[in-house]
Amino acid sequence: MSATFLFLTGLALFLYGMVELSALMRERFNNVRLRENFKYAVRKPVYGLVTGIIATILFQSSTATSLLVVGMVSAGLMSFYRSLSILLGADIGTAFTVQLVVWKVTDLSPLLVIVGGLLWAAGKDRWKPLGAGVFYFGLMFFGLSIVSGVTAPLKDNPDVVRLLRETGGSLAGLLAGALIAALIHSSAIPISILVILAQYEMVTTESALPIVFGANVGTAVTAILASIVTGVDGRRSALSHLLFKVFGAAVCFSVIPFFVAVLKFLSVDTAQQIAYGHLLFNLVTAGCFIFLLGPFSRFVEYLLPGKTETLPVWPEFLDARSLARPEDALECVRKELHREMTLARSMFLNSVRLIDDYGERRRKDILYVELVVDNLRNEVSEYLRKVSAGELSAVLSKKLFCYAAMVDDVERIADHSVNIVEFCRCKHLRKAKFSPMAVAELAEIIRLIDENISDGLSLLERRDEDRIRDVGRREDEVDRKVKEARERHLERFHKRICQAEAGPIFVEILVNLERISDHCQNIADYVAEIEDSSPLPAG
Repeated sequence: MSATFLFLTGLALFLYGMVELSALMRERFNNVRLRENFKYAVRKPVYGLVTGIIATILFQSSTATSLLVVGMVSAGLMSFYRSLSILLGADIGTAFTVQLVVWKVTDLSPLLVIVGGLLWAAGKDRWKPLGAGVFYFGLMFFGLSIVSGVTAPLKDNPDVVRLLRETGGSLAGLLAGALIAALIHSSAIPISILVILAQYEMVTTESALPIVFGANVGTAVTAILASIVTGVDGRRSALSHLLFKVFGAAVCFSVIPFFVAVLKFLSVDTAQQIAYGHLLFNLVTAGCFIFLLGPFSRFVEYLLPGKTETLPVWPEFLDARSLARPEDALECVRKELHREMTLARSMFLNSVRLIDDYGERRRKDILYVELVVDNLRNEVSEYLRKVSAGELSAVLSKKLFCYAAMVDDVERIADHSVNIVEFCRCKHLRKAKFSPMAVAELAEIIRLIDENISDGLSLLERRDEDRIRDVGRREDEVDRKVKEARERHLERFHKRICQAEAGPIFVEILVNLERISDHCQNIADYVAEIEDSSPLPAG
């Protein structure tokens, strides 16, 4: 019984380390470096393949990469077709973890845990993320070292050895591998355990391979489950991932003798053969599909029909060729600003809908769109920096500075919309309800702000004195109504008309709505400055 508990403890440590390491890597790389790679991933399937491999090595989990891709596709940040090559690459990248087991990184795991823990606990801020990463990485393999220690005595048990060898090399082994990987959301664990068993000569390559194939199929189930709450393109990506795996398993299972012969040619060590088998399985799958992604994507679209719209992640109007002509370059910026504000308005409208009708899928879609707005802000700012390096008149300099300020205001509208999303999530989790009076107050304020954002969009197309005045008038009205709503809320609270847990959420939503209106006012003011600007004094 104690051996069973130790075995399960080792698996739990591996899973915990993998989940935490994956979350840490997403936090450190998702929004900056990895997202930058996606810029190149969508150009050619081969680039997507490499991106998937790199992402999975960073996350130490192909499941994490596939969930990220499904989410991006669902939010419209990546087309379904472009996601396929990244999914194929993710499957190849997952072989790295198994190879580390073959190299017996488990023997170094206590040292990694100690060093990582010390850096994490005692290191300065710049060392803490590194320490946490090393700690979780070491914890994964420390868990496997516990599994290895528990498994070692079993090599002398003939019943156990016979059971592993008889059930492994069959269709039952494939189904068992798929079931285990689906339950624990990881193919690395069952395959790593097979490698450990092979190091003790408890399994053969022939008996292990069907389990390896099945584990690869099982790991696609997580993305299928996650896609239930996504759009049609998200479901297409998840289904494609499963079809990749099922096809690969069917092909490789049907030619196991040839497959084994290739592995034995590559290595004489059974543990290494299993690791190579895992890698070769995914290489074969990728090789079969990488040049057929077009027809395959059309087939999946036939299976799951529906119209979708992909949201371009990168700027559409910033033309490097226009940099030599500052006036044309600033016109490019104006168009991109209009597009960025259109996205910010969609975020705002979708976020306030969550107040009464919360949905986790819509929340995630808004968070993904925020990545686009943030990226556009960075791209526009960099483009403006390049424009500023040229010769500018006083009027164009004024326009440049106003655009630089406006791009920040638009990005802040998106940020406050995200804040509203999180407060809506908090309201949903706490089962808090706003009183009918509070709902009516919010509806009126939201209407005024939406009209201000709409006028801001129009002002980015052409100057209109009436619209500029209307934005200012509504901004004053929003400030007044927010103040009145707070006072009425306090009155309702004292009369116990509203729930206590709903009060702080209501007030925070009001604060963010007011700030969104402030940024609309800023944009209108900058438009007025641009049009009324006169030559600035030299120097």
